[in-house]
Amino acid sequence: MSNLKEVTDANFESEVLTSGKTVIVDFWAEWCAPCRAVGPILEQIAGENADKVEIVKLNVDDNPQTAAKYQITSIPAMKVYQGGDVVKTVIGAKPKPALESELAAFLA
Repeated sequence: MSNLKEVTDANFESEVLTSGKTVIVDFWAEWCAPCRAVGPILEQIAGENADKVEIVKLNVDDNPQTAAKYQITSIPAMKVYQGGDVVKTVIGAKPKPALESELAAFLA
């Protein structure tokens, strides 16, 4: 289905918080149509910017601890992590140019 790496409650710290890279986490759920719409766009962005950022997915239904910790109340939600901290949050499905604009500081 997706070429993006799935992260979980169990490996979130090692895959995201202690990663040396800028990591964008796509908080999503199987039943969420906007989430399914934004998935392929994030895959394209990930492929085009693999040297700058890593984009991973976290299913909020399967990983409620992490979703609760980061107060995910609306999906899709994308959070950008650098050095273990959230430095940017993007809520909602957007077309590729709008997402690239929101994430420009991390893709440059």
